[in-house]
Amino acid sequence: MKKILLPFLFVPLFSVAQLDGLINKAKDAVSGTTQSTNGLDIASGLKEALDKGIDKQVSKLTATDGFYKNQAVKILFPEDLKKVDKALRSVGMGNLADEGIKSLNRAAEDAVKEATPVFVSAVKNMTFTDAKNILMGSDDSATKYLQNTTTQQLYSRFNPVVKNSIGKVGADKIWANIIKQYNKLPLVSKINPDINDYVTNKALEGVFTMIAVEEKDIRTNLNSRSTDLLRKVFALQDSKK
Repeated sequence: MKKILLPFLFVPLFSVAQLDGLINKAKDAVSGTTQSTNGLDIASGLKEALDKGIDKQVSKLTATDGFYKNQAVKILFPEDLKKVDKALRSVGMGNLADEGIKSLNRAAEDAVKEATPVFVSAVKNMTFTDAKNILMGSDDSATKYLQNTTTQQLYSRFNPVVKNSIGKVGADKIWANIIKQYNKLPLVSKINPDINDYVTNKALEGVFTMIAVEEKDIRTNLNSRSTDLLRKVFALQDSKK
């Protein structure tokens, strides 16, 4: 009996406040909810990484051929219009099909210029909890965060720009001609696709694809961590693997 009671003799040595403090420290240690880990500002590090990816990859996509000559994001005929591409080439209109593809990519390159301010706002509003979950998440966790927080707003901003860009680069006339020529072919079902919606969604897809490329590079390539903050924060990620 004495042996069983002995551990409880130590309880009076701690005040209630002290016990509460120890319990709270233990909770912090387990859950990792303190705003800093070994003095590292995780949120600032993640924001810097995202800003780096956005600045580097989004600016690439807005350049001439940013979509058109990038096989990872190049916009091709929509799935339901691949028969159009094939049919045009089969009757010697391959140049028209190529011009159609190029015009879609030009419209996307123009529209993506609208992305940066939306992303900057999303990054600024990132919470510590968001940052912690991103840091310890998968190789595309930051990209998914941006997708979840910006897609709807980006679509709203991209779509009218795409529509305008399609006119500016002449894609509307090219596609009107493509559809006209295709619909004149014998034994085909007439079509009238929504090119604006298609290019808008492909532009969004391309932006997130390239940000994911940059995110993975920062996570896995030590040389891509170009600042002390990035090196320190992602070293924490490395230690958890």
